[in-house]
Amino acid sequence: MTRRHGMVGALAAVLAVAAAGCGGSGSGSKEVVLVTHDSFAIPKDVKAAFEHESGLKLVILQGGDAGEMLNRALLTKGKPQGDAIFGVDNNLLSRAVGTGLLEPYEPKDITQVDGQYRLDSTGELTPIDHGDVCLNVDKGWFASHGVAGPTSLDDLTEPAYRKLLVVENPATSTPGLAFMLATVARFGEPGWRDYWRRLRANGVLVVDGWEEAYTTQFSGAGGSKGNRPIVVSYATSPPAEVMFATKPTKTAPTAAVASTCFRQVELAGVLEGATNEKGARALIDFMLTERFQKALPESMFVLPVREGTPLPAVFRKYAAFPTEPFDLPAEEIGANRDRWIDEWTRVVLR
Repeated sequence: MTRRHGMVGALAAVLAVAAAGCGGSGSGSKEVVLVTHDSFAIPKDVKAAFEHESGLKLVILQGGDAGEMLNRALLTKGKPQGDAIFGVDNNLLSRAVGTGLLEPYEPKDITQVDGQYRLDSTGELTPIDHGDVCLNVDKGWFASHGVAGPTSLDDLTEPAYRKLLVVENPATSTPGLAFMLATVARFGEPGWRDYWRRLRANGVLVVDGWEEAYTTQFSGAGGSKGNRPIVVSYATSPPAEVMFATKPTKTAPTAAVASTCFRQVELAGVLEGATNEKGARALIDFMLTERFQKALPESMFVLPVREGTPLPAVFRKYAAFPTEPFDLPAEEIGANRDRWIDEWTRVVLR
């Protein structure tokens, strides 16, 4: 969540990526270093706008998925490799705040952020984007087989969907974790474990990450030869299929099932001990500007948190917008995440 679409890799050329050993120390005040995950991507002109306005060079230090990135940041707590961090989500929030990793900061435009995304009462993390992990279906497969696609999590245990679903392992994948949390939110204790027993009996396929699930096993992805027409992916995956189609298309071959979505919010913060704390604050301020927020859908396939930010037409037409996505309090996730993953592993893989 990897965290999200492998298509983001096609945008890597627009990034200024720091060498793996680069860090904030010794860099002086002429640059600001952003520690982030491998899926971070912004257009060249947006990066240039920040550099022009701030007078700073933006250096981007990427390190694995969101969990790996946070683990590395915690290991260098107090002597960070960068100045700011982006990509901590609500599933990881409890591991980051109150640990001495972050310096509290209130951005200038925080009042422009929809209150539902302001999850951190400590002020250490600022919401930047949001997205939803949802079931995605191959519309062509269901039409050709005369089977109605699933409309809820409950449907997946029915015989009609036997051996049709591929999911990611929550221990190794951010969307996999989000989907597991959706089942906890939907079925509660101990019902979620019983639900996964039924999924296992119904032939669910588990793989390590999104890339394998979506581009190899899922039948609906462009170029895929997979045979599973239901996959755990994102509410923005259908627009991506249209944008990256080999031949221009007026319709998305896939659809996200809005009633199955789990809400994710990504946040950014100033790293305690940053060489350029002022630059880190300027960067977070910039991330909440309309210019940066407008670029999020087409660069990272996530949605803005700034109220009133317009969306590209392809997202308005093909993305799913769940009105009541599943969610859980960050404190509850933090207190139970590791136990839930262990229990999931015993139920599904052993």
